Amino acid sequence: MSTLTDLLAEHTKLSGAAVDHLQLVVAEWQLLSDLSFADFNLWVPLDDGHFLCVAQARPTTAPTAHPEDVVGSTMTVEEHPQLRRAVDESRICREEDPRWHLGVPVRRETIPVRLGTQVIAVLSRSTNLAVPRVPSPLEISYLGSAADLCQMIADGTFPTAEPSPDVHTSPRVGDGLIRLDPSGAVVFASPNALSAYHRMGHASDLVGVHLAPLTRSLIGDPFDATEVAQRIRAALDGQASMRMEAESRRGAAVLFRALPLRPRGQAAGALVLCRDVTDVRRRDRALMSKDATIREIHHRVKNNLQTVAALLRLQSRRMTNPEAREALAESVRRVTSIALVHETLSMSVDERVDLDDVVDKVIPMMGDVAVTETQVVVRREGEFGIVSAEIATPLVMVLTELVQNAFEHAYAPGQRGEVVVQSERSAKWLDVTISDDGRGLPPGFSLERTERLGLQIVRTLVDSELRGSLSLRRRPRGGTEAVLRVPLRGRR
Repeated sequence: MSTLTDLLAEHTKLSGAAVDHLQLVVAEWQLLSDLSFADFNLWVPLDDGHFLCVAQARPTTAPTAHPEDVVGSTMTVEEHPQLRRAVDESRICREEDPRWHLGVPVRRETIPVRLGTQVIAVLSRSTNLAVPRVPSPLEISYLGSAADLCQMIADGTFPTAEPSPDVHTSPRVGDGLIRLDPSGAVVFASPNALSAYHRMGHASDLVGVHLAPLTRSLIGDPFDATEVAQRIRAALDGQASMRMEAESRRGAAVLFRALPLRPRGQAAGALVLCRDVTDVRRRDRALMSKDATIREIHHRVKNNLQTVAALLRLQSRRMTNPEAREALAESVRRVTSIALVHETLSMSVDERVDLDDVVDKVIPMMGDVAVTETQVVVRREGEFGIVSAEIATPLVMVLTELVQNAFEHAYAPGQRGEVVVQSERSAKWLDVTISDDGRGLPPGFSLERTERLGLQIVRTLVDSELRGSLSLRRRPRGGTEAVLRVPLRGRR
């Protein structure tokens, strides 16, 4: 499905400013749809006189009038004459009689989308009349607010580019809605809005109360209290809406957003959306505490592993048997590889590891513990990317064992060579090839029957931990390559 930007670029010659304004309209129109109890479609005029639907929104407060997807379809002037009327007359147009659509009576209206002096698109508002509605204070307030905002769209005063918000979410109509008159007094408060203010510490009704000073008295932090009150007053003065979160003296966290209402340039008050996010913030704090605890555990595990590695080095210095010293050196390398993964996890906030960073630290370490007479360099090609902690440790272990195996068995003492670690990543797989230009595999070699401890460790990790596949084979131009494939998704 093409995006709004794609459709506008393909079918229209709208300027960048016009496209940006339509993006703002689409970002706000779920609010309009919920307040209107109606579907909204965004139509742009084409050169041939038709109108193209480039976006669609359905209400969460009422049944939809358009169960089908109409984005990308066109409409002629004969099929919907109010689209052309809205452009030509630059005003909201409404059909006198409902029409039937897919067996449902629908009332249609069109709202011109103005930018400066130009109408750049048209919003169609389609209300499903199949469900009878009994007028209530909530419905009357919702529809009145929607009418003001739609008129502001026709005036070109809504939406406007919002200053950078302090929070990256916004309360919705159903979370809590308060309508203010031009003086700032509450004329309507939805039940959820009342509940949010009750949790903040206001026990009585909100109707008739001036909201800005009341909210200021309920918020604990003086700076936040002043800021929220100022933003409510700014909306009453017609300034751009902003979002902010504040905590009351009782510990209730509430998200606020104030929108000015100025149809035809006349002050009509403001809308204040509020959402009680106390439980959400409590869970966020609990998760942050758990994340900090997990990172501290990784840090301590890393320190303990480094202590173990240091003890093994001390023990290896006391050994006179070369084989024992080599075995201890290999253990140091394995322990240090695991410690590097835990060090990375101790600095991560989401239990994910930048494997390129870890591998670049492990490669020099492998060269340090290799046979001294062998002059072999290791080079990395491609990117491993970010992987989950679940596979990071076994994957690093497998890579270090395979590279170390090339160091120890592919080259004769004093021989120069190069080991290349090449990675290629797709959406589902991580493919790694470790190749050398050494002597190649011995005759009759079998990965399944090998007695080398390093390769036995590799086989176990690939099969049980990574759920991947591994093969060792001769290179056509001499040497050996190990081919590893690890699934990145769907692991259990």
